Amino acid sequence: MMRVRAATPEDATAVAGVHVRSWQAGYRGLLPDEYLDALRPEDRAAHYRFDATDHDRPVTMLATEAETIVGFAAAGASADHDPDQRIGELFALYVDPSRWGCGIGRALLEDARNRLSQRGYQEARLWVLRGNSRAERFYRIDGWTADGAQREDRVWDLRVEEVGYCRALP
Repeated sequence: MMRVRAATPEDATAVAGVHVRSWQAGYRGLLPDEYLDALRPEDRAAHYRFDATDHDRPVTMLATEAETIVGFAAAGASADHDPDQRIGELFALYVDPSRWGCGIGRALLEDARNRLSQRGYQEARLWVLRGNSRAERFYRIDGWTADGAQREDRVWDLRVEEVGYCRALP
């Protein structure tokens, strides 16, 4: 049975494992193979901060099955907008590739939307790696719309191009 809970600092290594495996499977063909093959969870784990308590700091929620972390989502205040606009952002949503298609991503996405709404955000945005049609399809099914925004970003020491999506929150 899948359960959603808040991440703790002790979860960093397991979250990094899900994150790396998701990138290696999901971004194959979109990012250089050599880069993806060189990703290591132990290099990523120290970058996660799961102990923040500030209301506008991102919160990371985990999906677990039998205490094993199988996915995570991070959401909070959008850094791209004026704080007075109260726009939230889904910063990350990754599921272990062995569990794709099992509803874990949908559950995490619903939880993230609900948390943003409870924090008073009326709109949310997210960024998708250009060419990631699987992610774009997933978000469109959930009511997200490409908003025409594009950006270049640096993620894990790699320059990437991203496409913006947004949706109203209840």
